[in-house]
Amino acid sequence: MSESNSNSNGVSNINIINNNNNNNNHHHHSSSSSKEEKGRDLGLYFLEVCRRRGTGAEEGEEKAEEAPSELNTINSSGGFVVVSTDKLSVKYTNVNLHGHDVGVIQANKAAPTKLLLYYFEIYVKDAGAKGQIAIGFTSESFKMRRQPGWEANSCGYHGDDGLLYRGHGKGEPFGPTYTSGDIVGAGINYAAQEFFFTKNGQVVGTVYKDMKGPLFPTIAVHSQNEEVHVNFGQKPFTFDLKEFEVQERMKQQLKIEELPLTSNVSYGIVRSYLLHYGYEDTLNSFDVASRSTVPPIYIAQENGVDEQEIMYALNHRKTLRQLIRDGEIDTAFGKLREWYPQIVEDNTSAMCFLLHCQKFIELVRIGALEEAVKYGRIELSSFFGLPVFEDLVQDCVALLAYEQPLESPVGYLLKDSQREVVADTVNALILSTNPNMKESKNCLHSYLERLLRQLTACCLENRSLSGEQGEAFQLHRVLSSGKRG
Repeated sequence: MSESNSNSNGVSNINIINNNNNNNNHHHHSSSSSKEEKGRDLGLYFLEVCRRRGTGAEEGEEKAEEAPSELNTINSSGGFVVVSTDKLSVKYTNVNLHGHDVGVIQANKAAPTKLLLYYFEIYVKDAGAKGQIAIGFTSESFKMRRQPGWEANSCGYHGDDGLLYRGHGKGEPFGPTYTSGDIVGAGINYAAQEFFFTKNGQVVGTVYKDMKGPLFPTIAVHSQNEEVHVNFGQKPFTFDLKEFEVQERMKQQLKIEELPLTSNVSYGIVRSYLLHYGYEDTLNSFDVASRSTVPPIYIAQENGVDEQEIMYALNHRKTLRQLIRDGEIDTAFGKLREWYPQIVEDNTSAMCFLLHCQKFIELVRIGALEEAVKYGRIELSSFFGLPVFEDLVQDCVALLAYEQPLESPVGYLLKDSQREVVADTVNALILSTNPNMKESKNCLHSYLERLLRQLTACCLENRSLSGEQGEAFQLHRVLSSGKRG
């Protein structure tokens, strides 16, 4: 769907820009008819799309979390362990006399939660007298004199018996024992809500993660001379974490592909997308190619598909989109004045503003800077001082300040995707002139995009039920990974 990538930016609806309406008192006509309101809202919506592109805001983007990098020497059972100066290895130096004489130490940070997987490893340098080594995860309030898994809100895989302990003193059969020379790993699979453990590069097993809140990578030693080195990712893991991640993503993809969807329904959704954006030539080729393979399509109107709404002015919309994509803004303005004078009547509308900006951008693109300055003084000057347009006007004018404007912070304006936003704006405003168009939101997005928005909403809701753990859903990433596949 590279023809109109700009359409998938954000999940806002038209209401997010309604609060800007008070900045539009400069309209030539004081009429507050619903059609004018609709056109104004549609134009302002696309203005907001441009603004988000300018700030580089991506849907679902989150700040990177700090990951564990060393052992926490402050909160540990200090009397029973000696930690190396690099804070990446620990040794039990005492003689074990009691069950609570455990040398336990957590990582300096909780495991990050905004990932598909988190993982760390230990290398057993010396199993010591009894090999009572453990690896796992514990909560922040964990008693630092107990083995992970012996207390509530903790989980540990123990080396001397190969048992898994989850919150009480009794272990459950899990995997093999481990000793000197072994490399053992512990991880969290947020997608499956599971802990998983490895030994020497192989998965030992998984178990449901029933613990909430921040979880800290934790290791324990419990008999004389036991020594363990920890790897938080500062060097390559023995376990192939990347391959494991690929397999987990494939599992998710297979679940999706198992969902039945008849070919004529998917055909109808794609067809409605092409209709909505005026890709008439592609639509005709699509119809010809599908004629022999797809059964006749009958999608009931109550399912939200009203083809007559988006068939409206198809040829005009196709022509205008092509002109804008080719940078022929003057010709596009001429066609609009001829075909749809009502939507260009107000020269200070958001749509006209975006078209004037695009004309200015096209002049900069071809290096006609003097002409761009002249055009800016005539056409863009009327938008100065109007708060709703101010930042975008400044970005356009700033193009003149750079020797290589494409590489500048305002270089996004020179990309083809900016032309697409302007073409989408014109497309939506033309659709809004259809007297049979039931709702203005139908002008904004195709049925395919509404489906993708629903998918986004469901994924975000599902993630919130997991305590906001796991990867944030980013539609652009999902779509790009689908293309690579």
